[in-house]
Amino acid sequence: MCLVLAAAAISCSAPASVGSYLFVWAGDRERKSSDFLGVIDANPASPKYGAIVASVPAGESGTFPHHTEQEMPPNNHLLANGFGAGRTWLFDLSEPTAPKILTSFGAKSGFTNPHSYVRLANGEVLATFQYGEGRPVSAEHDHGSTGASTDKVKATEPMKPAPLTGGLVWMTERGDVIRSASARDAINEFLYPYHVLPLPAIDRALSTTTDMNDGNKPATSEWVQLWRLSDLKLLKTFALPAGPRGDEHKFTGELRLLPDGKSVYVHTFSCGLYLIRDLDKAEPRTTFVKSFTGDSCGVPVLTGSFWLQPVPNEHALVSLDVSNAEHPREVSRVSFGDDEGPHWASLNMTGRRVVVNSAGSKPNRLYVVDVDPNTGKLEIDARFKDAGATGPGVSLTGKAWPHGFNGEARPHGTVFSRR
Repeated sequence: MCLVLAAAAISCSAPASVGSYLFVWAGDRERKSSDFLGVIDANPASPKYGAIVASVPAGESGTFPHHTEQEMPPNNHLLANGFGAGRTWLFDLSEPTAPKILTSFGAKSGFTNPHSYVRLANGEVLATFQYGEGRPVSAEHDHGSTGASTDKVKATEPMKPAPLTGGLVWMTERGDVIRSASARDAINEFLYPYHVLPLPAIDRALSTTTDMNDGNKPATSEWVQLWRLSDLKLLKTFALPAGPRGDEHKFTGELRLLPDGKSVYVHTFSCGLYLIRDLDKAEPRTTFVKSFTGDSCGVPVLTGSFWLQPVPNEHALVSLDVSNAEHPREVSRVSFGDDEGPHWASLNMTGRRVVVNSAGSKPNRLYVVDVDPNTGKLEIDARFKDAGATGPGVSLTGKAWPHGFNGEARPHGTVFSRR
């Protein structure tokens, strides 16, 4: 069985416009109409650049559309979760203007509420499921007042008792389980798998543990878990050290493999950035390297040697040169305005364009940012905008979607097409 992690080939000779469509996983703010996957023209040469071109309803409302895969898989089949409903959808996007649902499924191996999906080279999927079956989870989830500026879900009431911890599930894209393992560890009972990074070269995987539900206040989640990839044996649970501010280590989030192929950055939703090394040894080394303003830093991406971090409290996307991983340095930033809170980010296949979703007093907007692959310089694409608008960005409020929705759409996972 092939254990090599699937990765998009980023070619410096490829045109920066690769990614002619954006796929947006979204829901009705009022939770009445069906959640849906929308398609937006993202070809800068198109006369419809920034316009809605297609959509497909999920058939359920109020599921809390959340994470998708962060890049489009080679077979153009995209996994997306309705986190609040504990459900996964698999979309066929091989014909971008005619999206289709292939299947959907719920709990697997006794685990519920899937969060992140990561492809292996053979097309199989390693996924995090936050909770275990058998203990109640809050029935309602909400983005909060800003729509998408925080990755932690606000519950209507605190969960009593806290849910059982979840685990990792290795499965086919259609949800057929190959193997699974619990994240339970006596070191801490509040461990809820959030993101996972397979490291097949050393037969390891690394996962983070932030609980999506703010109602579970004890789960401050400074924890990272190390696994043996081949059989999903949990090897170690360890905590990030506190940073200078004292709270940067809380709420571990997204993991990214650095260009050296053996070091990993992990960001936290408390706006810390940490370097983890020696993952093939009994005691991994963890170093605090950077903090940002605030306590709700969004989903980052890595392109070449540049780390792109959405920072809602600074209303900005920040570019760091991480060629010296222990001493990242800021090289560029773009600001989206004082009423915007950038959260989700995803690259096109060249690594030269990034889509960012933002929420604020101007709710639910998408921006496209150009990235210089040599310098890391960022520039907002002023052409990606609503017809007649004076500034950049495409709003998802008040738009007419082909499947019949005409309300305020709340976007989360948003990815470029492969072509």
